[in-house]
Amino acid sequence: MFCQGQIFGLYYLCLKITKKGMYILEEVKNFVKSHKKPLIVVLGPTASGKTDLSLHIAHAINGEIISTDSRQLYKGLEIGSDIIPEEKREGVPHHMLGISEPKNTITLAEYQDMANAEIKKIFKRKNVPMLVGGTGLYISAITEGYKLPRMQPDAKLRERLKKQAEKHGNKYLYKKLQKLDPVAAKKIHQNNIIYVIRAIEINMVKKENKKDKKIDPKYDVFMIGIDWPREKLYERIGLRVDNQLKRGLINEVKDLLKKGYNDTLPAISSLGAKEIIPYIKGKSSLEECTELLKKNTRNYAKRQMTWFRRYKNIKWLKPEDIIK
Repeated sequence: MFCQGQIFGLYYLCLKITKKGMYILEEVKNFVKSHKKPLIVVLGPTASGKTDLSLHIAHAINGEIISTDSRQLYKGLEIGSDIIPEEKREGVPHHMLGISEPKNTITLAEYQDMANAEIKKIFKRKNVPMLVGGTGLYISAITEGYKLPRMQPDAKLRERLKKQAEKHGNKYLYKKLQKLDPVAAKKIHQNNIIYVIRAIEINMVKKENKKDKKIDPKYDVFMIGIDWPREKLYERIGLRVDNQLKRGLINEVKDLLKKGYNDTLPAISSLGAKEIIPYIKGKSSLEECTELLKKNTRNYAKRQMTWFRRYKNIKWLKPEDIIK
């Protein structure tokens, strides 16, 4: 076993790692030393333990963490999106957390611009940027240098499309996208209604298909992933949902609805909020909503791993490689 400690004020970091984990940590350190623009990526499905691992790595390389979780961009859903509290960040700078009001919609292009700006600042401070999170599209936009379409959102068109989804179901809108842009449709899950609407919007407004072109990546990328056995991961997901409810998820969602936010907004319609709304409105029992949240989170984890398998150079760690 290997235990590394560093003193940060009164904090002392101690995380036990197996030989494989220690070897990868040394690889990360050497990678940072030997590349001009190193970018470390820590990825994995929800509830896999990315936060603990990323903090350990950050302490070892003077890292600063940039969230790649699309839900964590919005204020007011800290419990539902599992934003790490300030007091648990162990002195490691975190970026792209709670940067927007729920009434706004941050596009992928806007996220890309903001994240690249943060990376530039981190390099200027002589520190190492780290992408940490589970939204594969956000990770790819940065690491693969997507050239994304920039256009002002068409609020009226979006609202019309949202109403169609509400009336006829997500599958109805997804089929519309499949007819307009089958290539884009293959990259988006039919229940990710925000991305479906955005792709349709681009097609209808710009009169062309959505093109996420890749350009030469700006950074030297080192990826680390956490891979749990499915049943063990599902157990962790169940425990996390139970813990979110104990921490006050229901009141958090109630507060957002009291402020008048529409439940079709990205922050409100995201995983962790939409499943609780039927209980708040008296349409379903808490048990039904809890089980739905657990089920949807498990399905989300499966989609995350499907996306991550696309990457060819991930250094995968098993949970037994990291013993907290």
